[in-house]
Amino acid sequence: MTIRPLSLLLASALLHVATTNVARAQLPAGYAASEIGKLSWLAGCWEQRAPGHLVQEHWMDPAGGTMIGMSRTLARDATRDATRGWEYLRIAAREGRLTYTAAPSGQAETPFLATVLSDTLAVFENPEHDFPQRISYRKLSSDSVMARISATRGGKTQGMDIPMSRSRCGGV
Repeated sequence: MTIRPLSLLLASALLHVATTNVARAQLPAGYAASEIGKLSWLAGCWEQRAPGHLVQEHWMDPAGGTMIGMSRTLARDATRDATRGWEYLRIAAREGRLTYTAAPSGQAETPFLATVLSDTLAVFENPEHDFPQRISYRKLSSDSVMARISATRGGKTQGMDIPMSRSRCGGV
């Protein structure tokens, strides 16, 4: 099995692994571009800072039925920053479904179909992918979101929470 880690996975040394079993309702086909506006709360710049570590995620406003994003993970020390991972992201209609597409660190694109979409929660799933199989964003406040990546193996869901705060766009 080849693991294709998203840049968020690189935060694993700082985050715990949680196990839960959560059933997800499938959104109907056709629930797509007109619903992308529900994700406007995700637009902007987000970060997770920790000693020796920085994850940045930037999302453009929903427009034209799409949101475009990017992510970068940096290892930091007193003298320099080093990029440890990066990712191109897109949320758009694909075959009548709102789809989150990730292209991490030059790997092939992987699509995740929307299964939950509201003004405070977005869940995207691809049960055929190794890890993650689910990517979610939960709005905690106007200045904080909880991203989560997870997969189910052997009947158990394992995942990682990535708390992020709104940050200034345009620089480190």
